[in-house]
Amino acid sequence: MIRAVVFDVGECLVNETREYGTWADWLGVPRHTFSAMFGAIIARGLDYRETFQVFAPGFDLTEQREKRAAVGEPETFGEEDLYPDARPTLARLRDDGLWVGIAGNQTARAGGILRSLNLPQDMIATSDDWGVSKPDPAFFGRVVDAAPYAADEILYVGDRLDNDIKPAAAMGLKTALIRRGPWGIIWQDDPEADRVATMRIDSLAELPDRIAEFNAEAR
Repeated sequence: MIRAVVFDVGECLVNETREYGTWADWLGVPRHTFSAMFGAIIARGLDYRETFQVFAPGFDLTEQREKRAAVGEPETFGEEDLYPDARPTLARLRDDGLWVGIAGNQTARAGGILRSLNLPQDMIATSDDWGVSKPDPAFFGRVVDAAPYAADEILYVGDRLDNDIKPAAAMGLKTALIRRGPWGIIWQDDPEADRVATMRIDSLAELPDRIAEFNAEAR
């Protein structure tokens, strides 16, 4: 049975449109052009960070984050960037008695912002907190260590087949792949999406009922 649900952050709980738009502005590139190249990079199966290299060869993301913060333009997000189904779903799952966690590839700063939003949750952790990033199996090992349940009782929810679903499944977690965001849409027809994911969803709002149905069948 599923007793715990752990959520990815970007394009799962948080709409990153504004964040990537500010990066286009920082680079002095039209937002539409940046978005088009971002999608092209993803569709080729490359690391999304290659997008920055197209417009600024030698671009160092960590260094540029520090430069943005130094001039008062840090990466940021807030309540208005949460997907509308995020907060209500977290609350509903906790009301249903499930343990709810949030864990994704995020900076320590992003972790602080997440905590300041007072989302209904039992745990928030970032790759910076843990010193390991997805898709490293050790990241999902930390998810299992953090949750008070066994790996096969945890459902990891994410938008990426490569970074979220496949490595989580390989560690024995159940998985939910959401069809939204660049990765979720571009790779939605990949045959492995149906083969690997425990369930596929179009909205987080589907999760409480889908989990209830899954657990009813598991009894």
